[in-house]
Amino acid sequence: MASNFSLRTLMIFALAFSLALQGTLGGIECENLSHDTCSFAVSSAGKRCVLEKRIKRTGEEAYTCRTSEIEADKLKDHIETDQCIKACGLDRKSLGISSDSLLEARFTQKLCSPHCYQCCPNVVDLYFNLAAGEGVFLPKLCEVQGVNARRGMAELKSSGIVAPGPVHSVQFTAAPPSNPVELTIEPTVAPSYPPY
Repeated sequence: MASNFSLRTLMIFALAFSLALQGTLGGIECENLSHDTCSFAVSSAGKRCVLEKRIKRTGEEAYTCRTSEIEADKLKDHIETDQCIKACGLDRKSLGISSDSLLEARFTQKLCSPHCYQCCPNVVDLYFNLAAGEGVFLPKLCEVQGVNARRGMAELKSSGIVAPGPVHSVQFTAAPPSNPVELTIEPTVAPSYPPY
């Protein structure tokens, strides 16, 4: 009975120790990353890291890495490789997270290339979600990219939603108002203050 109690205590202690050790050693915290590794990294909590720039009072630029609220799909503790950065046409000093780069034909061409699209799941996941936020399906954009790049970009710019034109032409005419209002001009008078 005593050995069963000590074995159970030892197992609980070992589990607690392993969890504490993993918390202190194992995870990537965006706030601890340098500006050279921040962009396109994913924290141990599965949140994407973003690089931000601020100007100090001295006029000097300062970069900080922080954790965003954007979650990566099934990915944790990841710093993007230099090979993927190059293959996907990315820049390590990219500030924030934005879908704007999807509007650039050269970037989309690199993102959709086999070297990026098939080998860099972190980057593809990020831009898949950014494109989806704009109402565009990234695989379809990559397919259109090869055939008709301008059409794919136009769909992205309009978020895939285009308002229909008018069915019939409309003719506008001017009509005088039904109840005209007469305005009169009165002389300006200075405000009077009560005597003290």
